[in-house]
Amino acid sequence: MINKSAHELHSLLSSKRVSSLELTEAVFARIDQVEDKVKAYITLTKEEALRQARAADARLKAGNNITPLTGLPVAVKDNMCTQGVLTTCGSKILNNYLPPYDATIVAGLKSAGAVIIGKANMDEFAMGSSTENSALYPTRNPWDLTTVPGGSSGGSAAAVAADEAVLALGSDTGGSIRQPAAFCGVVGMKPTYGRVSRFGLVAFASSLDQIGPLTKDVTDSAILLGAIAGHDEKDATSVDLPVPDYRKALIDDVKKVKIGLISNLLGDGIAPEVKLAVKAAAEALAKLGAEIVEVELPSFEYAVSTYYLLAPAEASSNLARFDGVKYGHRSGGTKDLLNMYYNTRREGFGPEVKRRIMIGTYALSAGYYDAYYLKALKVRTLIKQDFEKALGKCDVLISPTAPTVAFKVGEKTADPLAMYLSDIATIPVNLAGLPALSLPCGFSGGLPIGLQIIGRAFAEETILRVAFTYEQNTKWHTQKAKL
Repeated sequence: MINKSAHELHSLLSSKRVSSLELTEAVFARIDQVEDKVKAYITLTKEEALRQARAADARLKAGNNITPLTGLPVAVKDNMCTQGVLTTCGSKILNNYLPPYDATIVAGLKSAGAVIIGKANMDEFAMGSSTENSALYPTRNPWDLTTVPGGSSGGSAAAVAADEAVLALGSDTGGSIRQPAAFCGVVGMKPTYGRVSRFGLVAFASSLDQIGPLTKDVTDSAILLGAIAGHDEKDATSVDLPVPDYRKALIDDVKKVKIGLISNLLGDGIAPEVKLAVKAAAEALAKLGAEIVEVELPSFEYAVSTYYLLAPAEASSNLARFDGVKYGHRSGGTKDLLNMYYNTRREGFGPEVKRRIMIGTYALSAGYYDAYYLKALKVRTLIKQDFEKALGKCDVLISPTAPTVAFKVGEKTADPLAMYLSDIATIPVNLAGLPALSLPCGFSGGLPIGLQIIGRAFAEETILRVAFTYEQNTKWHTQKAKL
């Protein structure tokens, strides 16, 4: 059961051949078997999950209000609020935080009858590309336990790849869904900014963060996206547009679809085997009837620099609330209020979070605001214009998701810049607020390679169509990690 996709399991659940309780127990048995190696979770909610599974079975038996998610076990990244369930963001500063409410997407999963099995590990406050920045422990890649699963949604991606969850939710600020999806050989989608509610998502960089699905195949991605997308009055950045049935976009046909291959994401810094796999994917799509053209987006060379000014600036502001006063960790035995602030933040935040807060505070400070933050905002506009120009000629754009396959645990921790460059292909998409999906397109040394498909704003259907066609005509997604 646990090897199957969500849509296959939905069919089994609907026909009463399998119960949600049996499925949930099978997933927890798998977690017992492999979790000590993978470390995909921070918190497991077994008792509550089994209660939700029994409720789902009653719903399935009655035939009332059944959705494509009813009875399916889902992992939720630990930066999404879950009422009464520990929500740490992978940080010591929130090691005792029990939210008094559910994030909108968590409430939506519950109302759809999904079974929430636990909170997935992540880089602290979503700041990282390897899940090594978690204050608890690093997560391992199920394909090779000596390598990282990517980040910051590494726990969610690893849980799906290791069959420790049927579906998972992650968040993507600069590639944090797509890059771990590429490293773990699963499908990861970042929807258009504003397509999915961020209410109840603990903010890292509010103009960049977006919640999205991590799944075993493209069909599951369409199903989960349909369940979480939609307008939310509680989120001022949520866009009030109708949500299409994304499953109708799953057509095995790319004839007359114009696809732009981003040439400057196939240059220096991209591993040769990754280039070959992405070019082979382009050729496969061409044989299926798509028109492939090369496009260049010149402002991309400034994307990483721009991101690492804007995202830390927003983080500096967003993380100011963690001061030991209202919730989370508070340093004891301090002589005065200011000293308590200092000690709480010094003890509670890890090195990468401190680094980004300092960069952001510096970029926003008097005398440097114009030189750094304001200039970065202008370059962000140029990146957006580059995308508009390219997507004015093409239906979608394709590139590698990451410049390499998964790297070794500890390989880049001493060099933050090398770590930051692992998001070189994903960061521009967040800066432009566009949707993008990563799916498997090959292997190198036994590790998966990801193909990134980028679309116009709110054109997730086009991305899903291209991804589905590629998936149906290749075998990469059928290969599974063997733990």
